[in-house]
Amino acid sequence: MATFISVPLKKSSEVDLVKPLSKFVTSTYPASEDQGEYLRAVEELNKLRKSALGRPLDKHESSLEILLSGKSQLCCGTESEPFLCLCVAALASLGYEKTCVLFNVAALASQIASEQNLDNDEGLKTSAKYYQLASGAFGHIKDTVLSALNREPTMDISPETVGTLSLIMLAQAQEVFFLKATSDKMKDAVIAKLANQAADFYGDAFKQCQYKDNLPKEVLPVLAAKHCIMQANAELHQSVLAKQKKRFGEEIARLQHAAELVKTVASRYDEYVSVKDLTDKINRSLTAAKKDNDFIYHDRVPEVKDLEQIGKAALVKPAAITPPLSQKFSDLFEKMVPMAVQQSMSIYSQRKAETVNRLVGTMREATNLCNGVLASLNLPAALEDLSGDSIPQSIAEKARNVVQHGGLQSIEQLIKDLPELLTRNREILDESLKMLDNEETTDNELRTKFSQRWSRTPSGDLYKPLRSEGANFRNILDKAVQADQVVRDRYNTHCDMIALLCKPENELNAAIPSANPTKTLQGSEVVNVLRSLLAQLEEVKKERETIEGEIKSVTFDMSTTFLTALAQDGAINEEQLSLGQLDQLYGSYNQRVQASLRTQEELLGKVQTSHQEFSSLKQSNADSNQREEVLKKLASAHDSYMEISNNLREGTKFYNDLTEILLKFQNKCSDIVFARKTERDELLKDLQQSIAREPSAPAFNVPAYQSTPAAPSGPAAPAPGPTPAPRTVFPQQPESKPQPPARPPPPSVIPQAASTTPASSQPAAAPTNNPPPMAPQAQGPPYPTYQGYPGYYQMPMGYNPYAYGQYNMPNMPYMPYQTPGQGGYPGTAPAGQPYPGYPQQPPQQQPYYPQQ
Repeated sequence: MATFISVPLKKSSEVDLVKPLSKFVTSTYPASEDQGEYLRAVEELNKLRKSALGRPLDKHESSLEILLSGKSQLCCGTESEPFLCLCVAALASLGYEKTCVLFNVAALASQIASEQNLDNDEGLKTSAKYYQLASGAFGHIKDTVLSALNREPTMDISPETVGTLSLIMLAQAQEVFFLKATSDKMKDAVIAKLANQAADFYGDAFKQCQYKDNLPKEVLPVLAAKHCIMQANAELHQSVLAKQKKRFGEEIARLQHAAELVKTVASRYDEYVSVKDLTDKINRSLTAAKKDNDFIYHDRVPEVKDLEQIGKAALVKPAAITPPLSQKFSDLFEKMVPMAVQQSMSIYSQRKAETVNRLVGTMREATNLCNGVLASLNLPAALEDLSGDSIPQSIAEKARNVVQHGGLQSIEQLIKDLPELLTRNREILDESLKMLDNEETTDNELRTKFSQRWSRTPSGDLYKPLRSEGANFRNILDKAVQADQVVRDRYNTHCDMIALLCKPENELNAAIPSANPTKTLQGSEVVNVLRSLLAQLEEVKKERETIEGEIKSVTFDMSTTFLTALAQDGAINEEQLSLGQLDQLYGSYNQRVQASLRTQEELLGKVQTSHQEFSSLKQSNADSNQREEVLKKLASAHDSYMEISNNLREGTKFYNDLTEILLKFQNKCSDIVFARKTERDELLKDLQQSIAREPSAPAFNVPAYQSTPAAPSGPAAPAPGPTPAPRTVFPQQPESKPQPPARPPPPSVIPQAASTTPASSQPAAAPTNNPPPMAPQAQGPPYPTYQGYPGYYQMPMGYNPYAYGQYNMPNMPYMPYQTPGQGGYPGTAPAGQPYPGYPQQPPQQQPYYPQQ
């Protein structure tokens, strides 16, 4: 019987959020620490969406937590105007995105609920919880989808569809409570009401599903079957209640009605829901009831329509959808505010820091002044040194305090560390600015080279905010160096006395000069007055420490005030709002500080007056004056030690904090330089392609006499080549003295002009079936090939210089001539006879050319 309906997830397409959102952030918010936080938040948002939609989700609560975080992020961000702009930059419809995420929340909740083990109590509770969550989510979509979208919703998120799904989930949650009540063996009256309410929910869902074509076909029969099953269960448990009330006829009537209901389910919907166990249970109860009634009670069995209606008890309701849905949710863009608000917040923070520093600085200066005055009067050491030969109690306490704080070694180590910290910060700053300088130099060189074609924003203009920030850091470091030097000078001044305070008590006592005792002043009124005044001054100093802690702990978020002012007036009067809020926050502290200053001034005046009277009563001599001078220096050395120690620790913390800030500044410089380099490379690539496509010279017409002549027809036509330089042409020998050459020339493929040699001396005509021309070979130097010059060609492989004939010298008439510098041949041979000294040419000499 435990057949439950779950909804599949709505699929989503991949969307790149990083690129458009990062572009929006960098264009809206200037380079600052906030911008870096917003860019990291963009990365987290993109990861969150990919986790929710980019992979299959397990039917587990951890997967649902991912969807709930995404939904909470979208819902909470909706209240922020910048976040709305941010999402509009990447998503076509923020409302549609929210609706789809919530749909998947409901769908996954239904899947998790249907996967629970309903045989144990924990599984029943979890299943009911998530069915109610699914019902509430689908119901929320039904109420908000039309207002969230600017267009007609798709069929799966239409109000009719999600409204039906909400009812189905609610009915299934009610059924789970019915199963839990049955498992807990609650009263039959309660179980009957729960089952009847579940049947009512399933009936409502069935009515809404009857005309829906977009739901799976098995949903309708399952709902109809569940309606009958829950009604049968209600009748079964109500029959038990009738039997207890001795209404045996009503018991039989209800059991008969239940039997008819499960019979209908078995006959119509057996392939979807099995009711065999329930049918057997009902039939057994019906058989036993009829038997008892027939033999014992003989009670009349009423009609079903005459039976009393069974009550209903709804223990479920749709879960309220109020963001944030996730308990682990943290708004990624909580600090993102409009640019005007951000600028106002920055100025407000500066005003607040100035106020705090002014109040704290005023109190510290007053405390230092008080310590200086008391040290100059040798108080309270003078009151404790009435014996003249022991260490005053206040000096002993000061010595122990110095040793507890590390003494000279602690200060010297802090002083030694400062230059290293300073150097580290300078190197980071120099490296950051060097990156900007190098990139700007390259940009200027390319701008000079390409002129107007280099169309991007000059690096010098773009880096102005960063250079201003770098100059500010440089100024801070310079001032820190000056402050460090002041601390070193002060340490050098009190170094000897601080070293004396660090020595053991006996050595310290020996170093302090002895004086005549002044025990007569012990218990005198002036001594008591001075001690009372000093105690009041100590109370004033302790009160200042408390006030300083309270001032530093004051916090107030002005973003809400600025946002409200921007929404109401369209502009922010930062000065008026900030000063008013600061006065409200720190006005009372300012009054307390001023009262503390006035109290100290009055007490110091009384101390000086009483000390004059005290000094006049003391016996003055050289020893006592020398002792008092040393005690003053020791007291002053203690105060200087504590101040120097605090200054050095603050300086160390300052340099360490500045290192983190400078590293962030370096990262900003590195990021923008890398982005500019990428932009530069792309622009260079475009310029190179553009230049390559441009014509190298304007179009012009070639003169006719420079054009390539038409190649002669025939297989022996040569390929066109460069015209060689003219050379001396040796004249041919007269026809009366024809002489054969010393060595026949190689075959030439250049056609020659017709010879004037008589026809009798011409070689026989070449046969008509001439072989194809030789393949071109690698040539040597460009010798001339015009008529009258034998020409030079590389000998082909297998060439026989003696096998000359009509096949070896095509298109070249035989013309004996005498080479210059060569003796003449013997007389001309008779016609048809070979020349003397040459072998006779074979009558059928085969040509060299390869046969086809």
